[in-house]
Amino acid sequence: MFRFAPLLATVLLALSIQASPIEVRTSPITLAVAKRISTGGGPRKLLERDQARAASLRCSTKDATSETFDSDDDSIPVTNIAANSYVASVGVGSPPTYYNLVVDTGSSNTWIGAGQPYSPTSSSQDTGDTVSASYGSGSFSGKEYIDTVTLGSGLTIDQQSIGVASTSSGFDGVDGILGIGPVGLTKDTLYPDLSAEIPTVTDNLYNQDTIFVEIVGISFEPTTSQSDMNGELSFGGVDPSKFVGEISYVPITSTSPASQYWGIDQSISYGAETILSTTAGIVDTGTTLILIATDALSRYQSLTGAEKDSDTGLLRITPAQYDTLQSLYFNIGGTIFELTPNGQIWPRSLNSALGVGADYVYLIISDIPSNSDLGFDFINGQYFHERFYVVYDTTNNRVGFAETPFTYATTN
Repeated sequence: MFRFAPLLATVLLALSIQASPIEVRTSPITLAVAKRISTGGGPRKLLERDQARAASLRCSTKDATSETFDSDDDSIPVTNIAANSYVASVGVGSPPTYYNLVVDTGSSNTWIGAGQPYSPTSSSQDTGDTVSASYGSGSFSGKEYIDTVTLGSGLTIDQQSIGVASTSSGFDGVDGILGIGPVGLTKDTLYPDLSAEIPTVTDNLYNQDTIFVEIVGISFEPTTSQSDMNGELSFGGVDPSKFVGEISYVPITSTSPASQYWGIDQSISYGAETILSTTAGIVDTGTTLILIATDALSRYQSLTGAEKDSDTGLLRITPAQYDTLQSLYFNIGGTIFELTPNGQIWPRSLNSALGVGADYVYLIISDIPSNSDLGFDFINGQYFHERFYVVYDTTNNRVGFAETPFTYATTN
């Protein structure tokens, strides 16, 4: 049986003046943006936040607490806060109030209230339940409401569950999260029915016949600026203008705990040398860097000649070493995706954001940290997404990848 959408509104967000702007929101000190989703300051917080998140994801995002916890598509703009988190402007209520929400494929609750307070309207319903989630680098708890959610111009979701935070930590500068991970991640977040699953925004777009298939296509683009139009979420299909060639799909891995998320199996080689044999990990927009198992990072460090920077915790190389840096090759389902030397480095024009000078080139490959064979051995984060188009396909329980016009860019 075919599904038909009553309204096939395509709100495609192009990097042009005709579209709603995709803007990189930041502050004059880019690292201050990293603090907005961590609990402190300083250049090391970028890596510490990612590693804290990785530990939380690996052990479980669930925070089961008690009652005391106080082929048409629709697309919306996405904003990158200081190269640290991609944020979408999402409306809640009728008429909508707009909130800046972190786009997170590693969690599935949508919630607001970390910054701008919730403004109930005629469409708002207090369910009487409480909701809570922890992210390693932050957390929230509060009430569950049912409300109308607006994604882009004219794309609305009725009866969407949202969390309204009464307390939150680690989300300075944003209002909450737009969770587009697998719906199973919402278990243990709602009280009193901890076994309940809360339909995600993508679930409800599909269930309400707004989109044909439960797919989110994600396009992020490399940026060397603190304010740039560089992202797109495409609900219900893919945007062919954002990728090159064919999309290669792989099933969600069967290996736990990666199988709870948008998990895949892959191997990684540096040049001709394998640094990570085929293993399970995840693809995640909520992680900034590309994280790999500690033993794999040790091999990468040895092959590149990189040294660990004491201030940032990142690996760094000299300009001369960068000239001889080789590509990383991600083997995903038999298709090879090349991450070029330029794709492996922090944008040099933003070195000041790390609090460092121009003497070194900083690598965006780091460790989880834990050794391999734990069922959660890598995270392909935002820097991976900035070189490859990624399709999160709930309908077919798979993830797709394709090259983009920026796969071989030398912008960094």
